[in-house]
Amino acid sequence: MIRHMVFMKLKPSASQADVDKLFGMLAGVKDQLDGLMEVHGGPYSSPEGINRGFTHGFSMDFKDAASRDTYLPHPAHMKIAEAVGPLLDGSFEEAVVAVDYEF
Repeated sequence: MIRHMVFMKLKPSASQADVDKLFGMLAGVKDQLDGLMEVHGGPYSSPEGINRGFTHGFSMDFKDAASRDTYLPHPAHMKIAEAVGPLLDGSFEEAVVAVDYEF
């Protein structure tokens, strides 16, 4: 399996409605893609304070790399990227980190 994790720095001015819409879009992808097993996400909540300004994150578990690779160019993924862009606190390169690993 592949875990795809994304961490984002969202603007303090991002409305809760916009954040909820974004996470709703993420949850909805599960019904659109074979091989996407789980989607989880939400705001940073650790008392450690080592988030370096990243305010939200999500993970997606894919049954294999081929399933993940199908998601990357998928129209649903492109819509999510478009929706998150205006919410980011900085450029995409500054405000988003993605890490995938096999487990």
